[in-house]
Amino acid sequence: MALQQTMKALADPTRREILTLLKAGPMAAGDIAGKFSLSAAAVSRHLAVLRQADLIRDEREGKFIYYRLNASVLEEILLFLTDLKGGTEDDTEK
Repeated sequence: MALQQTMKALADPTRREILTLLKAGPMAAGDIAGKFSLSAAAVSRHLAVLRQADLIRDEREGKFIYYRLNASVLEEILLFLTDLKGGTEDDTEK
């Protein structure tokens, strides 16, 4: 995992909102773009950054491209942050 690239992708609020949308399941690029007041090109760029960071996967079905979360990368980030924090939640409550 390229942590720097992943963190950069997560730093943008629009990209985080795209990830939140994809939590519900795969979505077509046009449906994602319809949720934002951005140009289709801007949304496409955000999707490309998320794809390059391996946070999402894309799959072509006919003339549509569907995007879905890549949960394994998100799990790796959570593990890294948990390890960075050190200890467990139980340790911080004592």
